[in-house]
Amino acid sequence: MASAVTDRAIAAIKQMVIDGTLAPGDRLPTESELAERIGVSRNSLREAVKALSVIRVLDVRQGDGTYVTALEPEQLLESLAFVLDLHQDSSHVEILEIRRLLEPVAVEQACPHLGEEDFARLEQSMADLDASSGIEELVAADITFHRLINRRCPNAYLSSLLDSLAGSTARARVWRGLTDDSAVVRTLAEHRRILDALRAGRADLARTYAAAHVAGVESWLLHQGDPPAE
Repeated sequence: MASAVTDRAIAAIKQMVIDGTLAPGDRLPTESELAERIGVSRNSLREAVKALSVIRVLDVRQGDGTYVTALEPEQLLESLAFVLDLHQDSSHVEILEIRRLLEPVAVEQACPHLGEEDFARLEQSMADLDASSGIEELVAADITFHRLINRRCPNAYLSSLLDSLAGSTARARVWRGLTDDSAVVRTLAEHRRILDALRAGRADLARTYAAAHVAGVESWLLHQGDPPAE
């Protein structure tokens, strides 16, 4: 019963944020006032506030009060990144599938928003690699390359979500690199295709190349299985 009441308190606070009664940065009413307004006990309200603070909707400041956070996508998706870290040993293929479905869309949307400075940084991320580069360097450069593009996607939630997914598949990419002598050459070639398409303003081609790039790792992992724990 307590859980149901807590859920009702969470729903009530969420609705107050949605309808604008509480805006980002606002301080919540006192505990007694808010509990009375919602129609729950103060204990149930405390549990609701704890739950909403965990997912970064509320910020509890000791001795000051409870505030609505800025509600930025990066904040709200931090809890997802935490969940992905907990499951990264058993869900690489599933996470890569999500990347394959979503990242091409972000690349396509980012295309018209990329400028010469962005292209220079993308070129540099590739120039730092060669056949003698280590696997850790390769994965770090790969994450940087995709992050630079995804952060130009105008959909902030999509961009932040992909940021969370990138780190969760790093170990799978390291393992692929350790078992594939051509990993650096292949990655550079695939990045080159994506970058050339973006520079040419061909968002459609960039989307296709991005999908193929992620699908390559996904397909390899489907055949090899999840990487070992160490």
